[in-house]
Amino acid sequence: MSDSPRALGAPVARREGRDKVTGTARYAAEHTAPDLLYGWPVPATVASGRVTAVRTADALAVPGVHTVLTQDNAPRLQEPDDPILAVLQDDRVPHRGWPVALVLAESLESARAGAEAVFVEYATTGHDVVLTAGHPGLYVPETANGGYPALRERGDALRAFEAAPVRIDAAYTVRALHNHPMEPHASTARWAEGHLTVHDSSQGSTAVRDSLATALGLDPDHITVISEHVGGGFGSKGTPRPQSVLAAMAARHTGRPVQLALPRRAMAAVVGHRAPTLHRVRLGADREGVLSSVSHEIATHTSRIKEFVEQAAVPARIMYASPHSRTEHRVVALDVPSPSWMRAPGEAPGMYALESAMDELANALGIDPVELRLRNEPQTEPDSGRPFSSRNLAACLNEGARRFGWYERDPRPAAHEEGPWLLGTGVASATYPVIVSKSAASAEAAADGTYRIGVNATDIGTGARTVMAQIAASVLDTPQENVTVDIGNSDLPAGSVAGGSSGTASWGSAVHKAATALMRRLAEHTGPLPPEGITVTADTGEETGQESPYARHAFGAHFAEVAVDSLTGEVRVRRLLGVFAAGRILNSRTARSQFIGGMVMGLGMALTESSTMDPDFGDFTESDLASYHVPSCADVPDIQAHWIDEDDPHLNPMGSKGIGEIGIVGTAAAIGNAVRHATGARLRELPLTPDKLLPYLP
Repeated sequence: MSDSPRALGAPVARREGRDKVTGTARYAAEHTAPDLLYGWPVPATVASGRVTAVRTADALAVPGVHTVLTQDNAPRLQEPDDPILAVLQDDRVPHRGWPVALVLAESLESARAGAEAVFVEYATTGHDVVLTAGHPGLYVPETANGGYPALRERGDALRAFEAAPVRIDAAYTVRALHNHPMEPHASTARWAEGHLTVHDSSQGSTAVRDSLATALGLDPDHITVISEHVGGGFGSKGTPRPQSVLAAMAARHTGRPVQLALPRRAMAAVVGHRAPTLHRVRLGADREGVLSSVSHEIATHTSRIKEFVEQAAVPARIMYASPHSRTEHRVVALDVPSPSWMRAPGEAPGMYALESAMDELANALGIDPVELRLRNEPQTEPDSGRPFSSRNLAACLNEGARRFGWYERDPRPAAHEEGPWLLGTGVASATYPVIVSKSAASAEAAADGTYRIGVNATDIGTGARTVMAQIAASVLDTPQENVTVDIGNSDLPAGSVAGGSSGTASWGSAVHKAATALMRRLAEHTGPLPPEGITVTADTGEETGQESPYARHAFGAHFAEVAVDSLTGEVRVRRLLGVFAAGRILNSRTARSQFIGGMVMGLGMALTESSTMDPDFGDFTESDLASYHVPSCADVPDIQAHWIDEDDPHLNPMGSKGIGEIGIVGTAAAIGNAVRHATGARLRELPLTPDKLLPYLP
């Protein structure tokens, strides 16, 4: 593949990289004004009940405190499109950490001191915050996230399971997880002549603008939301969050600009989390390892504010061939914060359970885990019967096994030691759906021979600016340095959110279409370009409105080598290797970064990350980065990401699939399977911390 700067696939460096490392890139909380007020939220300290009084006198006496907004004086909102945005509108407390007041002050320090001085009285009610497999409130919803049916049955999975000569029936637990992006959720709001401008840390400023318009009762044309630089989101910024509404309300109430950056400790309760999931996986197979029955049932929680159902059983519908299948989601509404999107929602926890069960089946049969997966490759998507647009999981498994040296291993468990360390290897498959959403873009040819692309994409650290320039340059047949890209502003042509691994495909399709239309206009034009240049706009509403006849998914294979300390139970990952089939890779440098980032996040899911719900207080005990442990660079000495060249004509003009999430999907299972190989002990609850391992070690 050519490394020409105009070639798709070239390892072009991120355009904003220097701005970020030199500190000139400005984030949402770095837009200040001389008369700026700083906000600090006051969270509810009970898990369920109502506010009976908010005493603000002591807070208002703190030097620098300007105003305290409460349910009594906050501006009234219209019914928002998301119930979590209805803040300071009534006295209800749906969960601990719900905002019950907002202190505004001349400095951040004064705002914080004022918030500590607010005294809130409550009338409490009993709370229920613990998810159990037998909870009496569990029910089967109509759909899970993404519009997937909550229950799907094909054949008679339970009868086929009972008749199978080899059976696995296992329960797995994935505890709650939090996104914890480096940049906290923040908004800076300013009103001027009836127009609201908000700098927001968001994965989609068009969505934030539209939600603010609904809540504030404004025409969207009267709002501009800017998300020029975003310091990570991992799904938690994929939908508007309360800080944007609070900042806009406060700025309207005071007549001054307001900035609200959520404190790290407040984020666990306000900006979403990956809901805990309880899994039961049943696999039935013949003695050659051919599956006859696949059953995956999950239970999860949602809040009493709204229904959010982690679609964790969906991957089992498409992964392996089986004549009989049953996948079911159950959910219970508890007095907990509203769960939300987190990197690879559904696939990350669901594939941990499914791929762990596949490893258990391989062990029961005495078949190599890679070979077992190859024996159960489907010809068409099992759930829908549609042909795959492309499916190269087998190629990923084979190439990964070759690169990793998989077949050189001794398959016996607990058979390899290095001093006090027990060594093991594991493998797991991965998948993620192809999602493309409607977007629009503009393409301008300037009189000086340069080009300008406008699309309201969001760069959350993925390199979106750079890849959009590469896509445009490839169509316009010009070096990518000759193309300027404007993103992150809701006044630009509307783009979809940066989520669901859909951003590049969605925005890129619009950019490709606009650039193609511009080339046609230029071919028709005679003479020099006018001083204002020539601009065309295009959207992909027609293309995205048509359902594809193909099942479109990315696939991957993860391999892990671990060492377990037999004295302490500590697990060290020595090697991680992933091989992915994700269509055409548009920028090899940024793609590798995305794959590796997902794999590191999967390592955290496997070994260090979890959020514990305190049953007495009703809140998450791990609410900061001192207690919620994310992996560091030292945790993975050797991590590699590779990919299969995939030519898929059924995707989009670029031939690309999403790459932002598949890296996390199979990592936790590969590590868990490696721990089992190292120790002989099968642990079925994440994370695999030393206290869980010690009872099984010699």
